[in-house]
Amino acid sequence: MEKTADWTFLSNYAHVLLCLAENPGSRLREVADRVGITERSAMRLITHLDEAGILSREKEGRRNHYIIDMDASLRHPIEKHCTVGRLLHMLLSREELRRLEEDQAQWTEKHAS
Repeated sequence: MEKTADWTFLSNYAHVLLCLAENPGSRLREVADRVGITERSAMRLITHLDEAGILSREKEGRRNHYIIDMDASLRHPIEKHCTVGRLLHMLLSREELRRLEEDQAQWTEKHAS
């Protein structure tokens, strides 16, 4: 019989960030279902990440599109030397990283003018 863990190495903040990195156009319900939290909790975590400057939201029609700042530092003093991008490099596939970096470059170019 396989026992399931009641804890994980990553927080729900990291799980939400990972979901948005994999699919920047995710709906709140999709993120919440994947992480195993309520939509309200997902919204709260996304708001905290936005307020911390780790991600930005942009409206595209009725949906949000999320842009992650890969250069943002992690927040705890123990991990502050590490960036969000470095964390995501450990967790995402090469294809997902390439798409994420292209998405960030397009967003930066769009907002530079």
